[in-house]
Amino acid sequence: QVQVVESGGDLVQAGGSLRLSCAASGSIFSISGMGWYRQAPGKQRELVAVITRDGSTHYADSAKGRFTISRDNAKNTVYLQMNSLNPDDTAVYYCAVDRAQVSGDVYRYWGRGTQVTVSS
Repeated sequence: QVQVVESGGDLVQAGGSLRLSCAASGSIFSISGMGWYRQAPGKQRELVAVITRDGSTHYADSAKGRFTISRDNAKNTVYLQMNSLNPDDTAVYYCAVDRAQVSGDVYRYWGRGTQVTVSS
């Protein structure tokens, strides 16, 4: 099992910044991809950004140019620096951690989420 815990969510004014952190613990061997997803009220969960173990990144169009994902493999931690926040970024942000299984399949572990609220 892998435990995933997010932190850093807060209430911030439009134009402000936040840094989210996500730490994985437990059976953390063979962790591969890590990433951030978000879910706004009444909407489906959507990708924000993901990062591979070697540092390759992929961003949703809404995050490009404003958000930066990074990770510290030694600490099994992934970060999301969010700048120029706007009310549309209001959502619960979830961390996802992928771990390769013995079978070769990849299993995804989710955190419980951290609330980000951007006021206008």
